[in-house]
Amino acid sequence: MSGLRAQSACIALMLAALAPMLAGCDEPNTATAAVQAPEPDVSVVTVRPQPRAVVRELPGRIAPTRVSDVRPRVSGNVVERLFRQGSEVKAGDPLYRIDPRPFEVELQSTEAALARAKAVLEQAALQARRIATLTSQRAAPEAENEKAIATLKGAEADVQGREADVARAKLNLDYATIRAPIDGTIGAALVSEGALAVQNETNLATIQQLDPIYADFTQSVTELNQLRRAFETGDLDRIAPDAMKVRLVLDDGSIYPLPGKLLFSDAKVDAHTGQVTLRGEFPNPKRELLPGMYVRVRIDQGLDSDAIAVPQQAVQRNGGGGSEVFVVKDDNHVAVQSVRTGSVQDGLWFVTEGLKAGDKVVVEGFQKFAAGDKVRPQAWREVDAAAAPTDSHQTAHAVR
Repeated sequence: MSGLRAQSACIALMLAALAPMLAGCDEPNTATAAVQAPEPDVSVVTVRPQPRAVVRELPGRIAPTRVSDVRPRVSGNVVERLFRQGSEVKAGDPLYRIDPRPFEVELQSTEAALARAKAVLEQAALQARRIATLTSQRAAPEAENEKAIATLKGAEADVQGREADVARAKLNLDYATIRAPIDGTIGAALVSEGALAVQNETNLATIQQLDPIYADFTQSVTELNQLRRAFETGDLDRIAPDAMKVRLVLDDGSIYPLPGKLLFSDAKVDAHTGQVTLRGEFPNPKRELLPGMYVRVRIDQGLDSDAIAVPQQAVQRNGGGGSEVFVVKDDNHVAVQSVRTGSVQDGLWFVTEGLKAGDKVVVEGFQKFAAGDKVRPQAWREVDAAAAPTDSHQTAHAVR
């Protein structure tokens, strides 16, 4: 027994002596693993100032280029409707027919009166020539000659008056067929056959010209003043009116494929809203744009010759509500940089303060590091601007 106890004690002493050595072997492996941890890859963009248009997105509504109410020019009972509701019509196309019989009778009466006046004129002309011959032979007094001449002139004036009556009667008969005053799309028929149409009062239908079509939109006078000051200070360059791009954003967020042109900017400010009205003109061959539609209008209002823009996801919000980005320094360590942002356009934030040319801004991989860590920057592959995400504040005015 004593021998076994001595052997156990010897083994225990040997294990106790080996324990520090075994522990010492594990520590270098742990340290080595910590040293050899790879630096995370992050995607970055290198800031490069370049000319960019300053785009505003403004609310607006669609309006027809021309609107005409179809009204009768003579009174009478409607006997026929000649158009299909909602169809395209051309100027001069017949739309309604008013009972023409009263106007036909009037025309016959005026033509008869004209024939009678012409007969009187012919008789007066013969009498005037006869009296003139007798007067030249001193067989009739001069007073008779003057009277005959006056009678002839009166007969000529009466013929002219009767001719005007005939022309008026023909015009009224032609007005019995109501025609389209302009090209466009005609709406609903507002009267039916048998209704009494009163001259210049009864609205029979409405025609709207929809191609091209207008978009009336508004902008605050504050934004216009800021824009004007930016032009004066040289922060922005003006865009020639013929080069100014105007696009429509429909209510579902899609872009209307056909660009328009800016027609004018109103010279007055609405006293109730503080807004100035602008108008754009757009092609509308497929009649996709209809009067009254709500749209948003994107318009290039200036050119920033050295704009700095970064992808939208690169800008973060801090606890105080400010904007910041992560910048990779020359030693590949990440630092937080506060920035001042302007508007969002095509998935890019315009940065007005805080960045300079050559800065490397982190776009992807935020979950892999903390501020101060060392990273391996990789060039970010730019996506199509049209596919880049946008937010509801694309119209935010750039703070300059």
